[in-house]
Amino acid sequence: MNGYDGSKDDLRKRLNRVEGQVRGISRMVDEDKYCIDILTQVSAATKALETVALSLLSDHLSHCVAQASAEGGDFAAEKVREANEAIARLVRS
Repeated sequence: MNGYDGSKDDLRKRLNRVEGQVRGISRMVDEDKYCIDILTQVSAATKALETVALSLLSDHLSHCVAQASAEGGDFAAEKVREANEAIARLVRS
């Protein structure tokens, strides 16, 4: 069971909205819309994806990492390392 099982519907809704936003951005480029308007939509889509990422990270920490920490040992250390690397990737992006 994944940590996000309880929020799958919300994640799907958010991802569907992002998909629609990206299609809209593509359409704006095809229609030669103003650059700043396109950038505004790119920013909105990026923010929406960041929201999905933070939700997944929160679920991972509260489920996967917490469970591994309760078990302890190398498995717990691995889950903490994975979480740290995921956070670093999010911060860099």
